[in-house]
Amino acid sequence: MPFSPDPKEMLSRARADLRMGVPVVLDGASPALLLAAETLTPERLAFAKTLGPVDLALTGRRAATLKARAYDGDVARVALPDDATPDWVRGLADPADDLRKPMKGPFLTRREGDATPHRLAVALAKSARLLPAALVLPLKDARGFAAQHGLTRLETPTVAPLLQSLSPLSEIVAARLPVSVSETGRLHVFRPEDGSEEHYAMEIGKPARNVPVLARLHSACFTGDLMGSLKCDCGPQLRAALAQMGEEGSGVLLYLNQEGRGIGLANKMRAYSLQDQGFDTVEANHRLGFEDDERDFRIGADILKKLGFSSVRLLTNNPAKIAMMEKHGIAVTERVPLQVGKTAQNEGYLATKAAKSGHLL
Repeated sequence: MPFSPDPKEMLSRARADLRMGVPVVLDGASPALLLAAETLTPERLAFAKTLGPVDLALTGRRAATLKARAYDGDVARVALPDDATPDWVRGLADPADDLRKPMKGPFLTRREGDATPHRLAVALAKSARLLPAALVLPLKDARGFAAQHGLTRLETPTVAPLLQSLSPLSEIVAARLPVSVSETGRLHVFRPEDGSEEHYAMEIGKPARNVPVLARLHSACFTGDLMGSLKCDCGPQLRAALAQMGEEGSGVLLYLNQEGRGIGLANKMRAYSLQDQGFDTVEANHRLGFEDDERDFRIGADILKKLGFSSVRLLTNNPAKIAMMEKHGIAVTERVPLQVGKTAQNEGYLATKAAKSGHLL
């Protein structure tokens, strides 16, 4: 039917539902009902318990912090106790009180059965920029249950590859934008088909397409870029990259909306809170249940290709960006160091980036 949403549109709807606390139905070999831990309400938890056994799906990273066995490696399936409350669930999902209440177990974690819906539930929560934890409840008739309760229904064979793939990007508009480093700036806006965040490309001057362009892949940082945070070097890197492009007369800066290394601003602030407790940036991400870096640099390669660029001189200290560009068809002819913005407040952060994430500082 022409008006019926396609799978990627249903996935976008499911993300919005989870953010509001609305359950989502997963249909496939192991049909299940999914509820995001972060937005769980007492009423929905109570009703879920009446339907059968409920699991709390956590990432292997978060399970390691809780000393809960993750028999499936990347995901742990914690059996929900009968007396579990939303606060109990969020206490396992959110590490904010880990130091104040370190003994949260022991936990019963499942090792039998199919972990596919649990794995997809965690991936969905991540993609919705929520804490990577979700309740999973087996269903017998996914289609009928979704129709009865007016819930979004996703089909496992379709949604699994969609969560791993890069949504196609389309350029929506481009217009002249004079900026302090160049009066001939031009801003391009790219929108993904799956309804997720838009991304931007700022051309400085009129860079030729037949030679390597001076380029910067810059991930959005509200705290550093806009608020002048001293905890990171993002703002100084952004301004230094633009200034160098202005001095050379041309360049392209990609501004990718992947805040907090791809975990979103709310989770980034949770990580900052953990850093105030003494954890470094990588440890904080792991305690939250995330990997060191959740960004997708394929987006940058795709935008560069759409703009007509095939090779770059990349302004970066991060070898992972170089590897990702090369892997996805953008030749990196030179790494241009960008070592600016060191402060007393971010010295430890920069040291961790060098020691644990391989940044060349």
